[in-house]
Amino acid sequence: MSNHVPKPARLLSPRPPAGRPDASTHPVPQRPDAVAPARRAPQRPDAAPAPREPLWRDLVGEVLRRERLAQRRTLKDVAEAARISMPYLSEVERGRKEASSEVLAAAARALGLGLGDLLARTHGELVRVTSRAAHQVRPVRTAPRASRDGLCLAA
Repeated sequence: MSNHVPKPARLLSPRPPAGRPDASTHPVPQRPDAVAPARRAPQRPDAAPAPREPLWRDLVGEVLRRERLAQRRTLKDVAEAARISMPYLSEVERGRKEASSEVLAAAARALGLGLGDLLARTHGELVRVTSRAAHQVRPVRTAPRASRDGLCLAA
């Protein structure tokens, strides 16, 4: 008995089989873990671009930094009090890291806040940012829809 291990078969052939569109019109992932690019819905020319939804980690970071600066404390001071590294706290404040609830609670405690206080302030920031973005979007006019509550007569 040999210890020969067969090579994995190629998942995709170099040419598309007959009857299938070629790869230039429909990209196909080349690896099993690759993901095909998402298709975007066509936008109407009169539609305003949808505002980008803020990321929670960006908002939490802004709230943490604003509170730290309001207390006139250094990043080093807060990181030591929270027992987390200064570079990591900096990345959390800049929205580069998605911090765990334990890290957020420690950072909040170091600033004299509870986790609920931090999350409530972040929620307020989310409401402020999204309501401001909603007022900047131009409404898209659509044709009125027919009411379906009336009587229908057929001839």
